[in-house]
Amino acid sequence: MLTEQELNNLKYLVVLGDGMADYPIEALNRKTPLQYAQTPNIDEFARSARIGLVSTIPGGYPPGSDVANLSVLGYDPRTCYTGRSPLEAVSMGVELGDDDLALRCNLVTLSGQPDYADRTMDDYSAGEISSAESAQLIESLEKELGSDAFKFYPGISYRHLVIWRGGRKRQVALTPPHDISDRRIGEYLPAGEDSAPLLDLMKRSAALLASHPVNEVRSQEGLHAANSIWFWGEGSKPALDTLTRRYQIQGSVICAVDLVRGLGICAGLTPIRVPGATGGIETNFFGKARAALDELKRGRDFVYLHIESPDECGHQGNLEKKIWSIEQIDSQVIGLIREEMNSLGDFRLLLLPDHPTPISLKTHSCEPVPFLVFDRQQPHTQAPDCFDETAAASGTFVPEGHLLMEYFIKGFPD
Repeated sequence: MLTEQELNNLKYLVVLGDGMADYPIEALNRKTPLQYAQTPNIDEFARSARIGLVSTIPGGYPPGSDVANLSVLGYDPRTCYTGRSPLEAVSMGVELGDDDLALRCNLVTLSGQPDYADRTMDDYSAGEISSAESAQLIESLEKELGSDAFKFYPGISYRHLVIWRGGRKRQVALTPPHDISDRRIGEYLPAGEDSAPLLDLMKRSAALLASHPVNEVRSQEGLHAANSIWFWGEGSKPALDTLTRRYQIQGSVICAVDLVRGLGICAGLTPIRVPGATGGIETNFFGKARAALDELKRGRDFVYLHIESPDECGHQGNLEKKIWSIEQIDSQVIGLIREEMNSLGDFRLLLLPDHPTPISLKTHSCEPVPFLVFDRQQPHTQAPDCFDETAAASGTFVPEGHLLMEYFIKGFPD
């Protein structure tokens, strides 16, 4: 365990590869994408790092990035989780009242059956529609469907926000669209005694978006049309203690999705935007790593670097791209960190996924995920020498995910 003065001189960098963990795959000779990918830089860190598994999803909670990233940042979801969308609202600068309900509003692609309930979820992301296109669609929805009760706000790509004024105590049950890829939507439509207004908005959006000029152009170009909205991720105004107060550190968050950016802001981290960072599969891996190192060199103590790419690959069932994404994280992100870490002085790295997003499921699962903690001052001499889903066999197991941050900052107990 380091002294307080030594802790104060440390630089901390968290690299989170969203959804990077997976199941063994027959096509990869029963290896996971993380085991199969060529990751020489991660392997080099693993040779002198503490490696183990951490359970980021408490029992009874959904295995979402909201719950998992709360855990990774050191917050116990059982005491502070208020839903996903409120964190996205914080990132977007949308003020939530105490009685408001925030809702994630995806732009999705549904099949074309006449009866809305008979349609299938063809694409939860509408072909990773661009933010410029989706902004036009959300603007039209706000004009036609917005009201004193419901307000639409444009976000990034397919991820948008609706605020239900006075809706905090409404009883609704909503399903994430990425959980029902290729399924008939009828049994997953909004449920609960107060769900009727939400279902009405979804049906009306389909009628409005069907002939929207943006979708006409996308269809002509062979792209998925964003032909409906889909509500999920409901929640109320969050309140988190900051990392500055808890650990006396000043930090930054680097990501391209509103969820993690909003969580970082709530945790007291300064959001850093990187040109070319998309929140999709193709993103500016190197630019995000460059920005993280620059923040530490400018005097920040802590940086939380989030990379969405492998999660999107998992949701789309794209094995080739998931392997590619992991290899980009290794070469473009971890490779740059290896090259420049000596210029940071005393330095710790935490590398992990937030949850698995298995190719076979196309959605999240709740199994523990591997983590790697490298300490430049104190190399771990009994490292298992592998950073993958089997890390518990010879590594450390952290059953309470929110404790990992405490160990990362202050040191693991003996």
